[in-house]
Amino acid sequence: MKSTGIFLCAINNVLSGSCNEDCKFCSQSVRYKAEIERYTFKEESRVLAEARQAAANGALGYCLVTAGKGLDDRRTEYIARLADRLSRELPTLRLIACNGTATIEQLRHLKAHGISSYNHNLETSERYYPSICTTHSWAERVATCEAVKAAGLSLCSGGIFGMGERPEDRESLLLSLRSLQPDAVPLNFYLPNPALPIPERTIDREGALAVIRRTRELLPDLPLLMVAGGREALFSGHEQAMFDAGANAIVIGNYLTTPGEAPDRDRRRLKELGLSVATECHDS
Repeated sequence: MKSTGIFLCAINNVLSGSCNEDCKFCSQSVRYKAEIERYTFKEESRVLAEARQAAANGALGYCLVTAGKGLDDRRTEYIARLADRLSRELPTLRLIACNGTATIEQLRHLKAHGISSYNHNLETSERYYPSICTTHSWAERVATCEAVKAAGLSLCSGGIFGMGERPEDRESLLLSLRSLQPDAVPLNFYLPNPALPIPERTIDREGALAVIRRTRELLPDLPLLMVAGGREALFSGHEQAMFDAGANAIVIGNYLTTPGEAPDRDRRRLKELGLSVATECHDS
């Protein structure tokens, strides 16, 4: 997968706020009762309209996200139906699914219906993971990432930084990602929410830049190094620094439960920096 220019990706939370897991960083867990919008299975027409807007804003990647531990039959068929429709009507979009743990058979089914890539983050180091989640294991996450590759899909896997982890946890996570050899690594920086058990973000801009640089150092040929959640909090007005550090992709628009920067503002900022927006992306 290669792109020229800054790759723009948009996400669509197509099933929100109904997760029973206890991930301490996630406002979609029903355990924490965060004040977010909750709904099940967005209407296909609404997803299509939102995808058209994302494409008009320059997005090449489009990620369909469902809250919950993983895929079941109903969710698998729902994502497959959306992918069929989107790939038919918006063929320029590279479709990504992010639906939690998944089997090789489920992943192959999604691929057959137009999904190109599957996102499943490791989140943090194996050592620190039990501090942020107890309802499923880090090993399950690794197994899903391995299944993604076995199914012939492009692997997108990254993590969240600033959740109270140690510097050695950050290094361990990045080394684990290097062992998986993903095609895209999204770097997220924790966004505090008063409902969540993690009270504050424990990384600053310099720390985030160090993470970006180290990721690029460990994965020099990584096609897409993406700055995702938390970008606006740490890099608003300092976007050049993250690109200088090695990033070549960003998420535009809103995130799962938090608003992002307006896409036209992002595009204007890229133009001010003399950076082009990627207009095509293809496997290599």
